[in-house]
Amino acid sequence: MYSQQRLSHAMLFLGREGSGALSLARAFVQYIVCDKHRPQPPSTASLFGEPEQEDSDTVLTDSCGQCPSCKKAAAMAHPDIHFSYPTISIKKDRPTLSTDMIVEWRKFMDEQPYGNAYDWLQHIDAENKQGNISSAECLDIIRKLSLKSFESEYKFLIMWMPEMLGKEGNKLLKLIEEPPAKTIFILVAENEQLVLPTILSRTQLVKIPSLSNHEIENGLISRYQVESSRAKQIALMCQGNFNEALHQQLHLEDNWETTLRDWMNTILKTGPAAQVKWVEEVAKIGREKQKQFLLYFNHTLQHAVKISVMAENITDFDGVDDKQQGMLDFAARMGRLCNLAQLEAIITEIDRAAYQIERNANAKMLFHALTIRLYHIISNKSLILMP
Repeated sequence: MYSQQRLSHAMLFLGREGSGALSLARAFVQYIVCDKHRPQPPSTASLFGEPEQEDSDTVLTDSCGQCPSCKKAAAMAHPDIHFSYPTISIKKDRPTLSTDMIVEWRKFMDEQPYGNAYDWLQHIDAENKQGNISSAECLDIIRKLSLKSFESEYKFLIMWMPEMLGKEGNKLLKLIEEPPAKTIFILVAENEQLVLPTILSRTQLVKIPSLSNHEIENGLISRYQVESSRAKQIALMCQGNFNEALHQQLHLEDNWETTLRDWMNTILKTGPAAQVKWVEEVAKIGREKQKQFLLYFNHTLQHAVKISVMAENITDFDGVDDKQQGMLDFAARMGRLCNLAQLEAIITEIDRAAYQIERNANAKMLFHALTIRLYHIISNKSLILMP
């Protein structure tokens, strides 16, 4: 698009969490503002009738990373590159804008370039507050993009998580449809269904594929020095989500197998008193670890399906360490305890619980309810799921 000068004025980069869509949008914009390969005017004959030499820098397939424009873009300090993202109310006398939190945003991008909205809200200590892109933010976007560009040929707006743009987003429709000259919108979203249809219809959709297991495994080994066998296990668990892979890497020492065994024992053997005690302990470990525990359980159940339904033996899994072997043994027992419908019902419940944890559900209430549901699914052979 860039080399043929067919840049769309409004694009939607659509990629699942952990696919790197936001990092790609930043790299794309940096590529455009790079001083070393901006499109040159068509070559014309010189005074003596000989064509002018083309600048070899114009064939670069990526930004140089060294020119002043690249350095400013990488530091998120370029005057023609604007960012918009969910914020929370800080001051009572006026709404909070993205520019008010630019310092926090730069730090977040440096530390968690693959982070999701939950990670961002935790980074700014949102607690139970819900982030959004407000009406005041939309008006500020209109104001900023009405100005002329300072250094680059283009001016840009990268909006992250347009899913959090409510009906206030309709204020941007005219600007998106008929933007000022040399103005480019890049919206970075994870869920197409949550983006306002009026905005979606005015953008060019660019789908960003999820990372492969091999790419995630190599990234963990080369960038974070994770042991090869552990990196392979994490890559299988995170399903193309590099953000989840990084969270898993931080919790390598957590003994989820013991926690899971204790939970199942309270459900099937020791009864309500033990269940209450277990829930109280899990409620203390924090939302991120709770989410990682549920992800581990879900991964174990997936192995249970493979072992029971596809008739795989736990000895068919090569290159596993003792910790992985313990998880496979537990998965085999779950496969013998539950049929396919039961395993599917449990997986559905675990997915729903992880989703609710990300949205600040009360941990005690959530795990109490989840324990009761798993008891009915496993012990009573009941597959009745609450909506």
